[in-house]
Amino acid sequence: MGKYFLLDTHTLLWWANAAPTLGKKAAKMIAAQGNEILLSHVSAWEMAIKVNTGKLTLPQPVAEFFNTQISVNQFKPLPIKLEHVAAVATLRPHHRDPFDRLLIAQAMCENLPIISADPQFDAYAVTRIWE
Repeated sequence: MGKYFLLDTHTLLWWANAAPTLGKKAAKMIAAQGNEILLSHVSAWEMAIKVNTGKLTLPQPVAEFFNTQISVNQFKPLPIKLEHVAAVATLRPHHRDPFDRLLIAQAMCENLPIISADPQFDAYAVTRIWE
């Protein structure tokens, strides 16, 4: 049986666009047969904010893009739970981005490694995969 991994929002976008900025190890983990890749609803929220402010353009509306990625890649959605939100209050302020802080809290609560290029995640009790 494979392992479970949580994708950071930029990782999802780079994967969806086959971007060369996606780390080789990250791509290998996402593509590995049997691994379960989770997409947090936090990423949909972050993308919606960025689309609204003009910082991100998607080929589809946010919900459709998110659901297409789940379907096409056989990813699993990870809803935001109250325990995830509550865990944000326990995090030291190493990382100030509210979306990333909630992703970190989800990774901690669900004991998930997170696939992210962001080295600030290393300041928390999570396993970050990239390279």
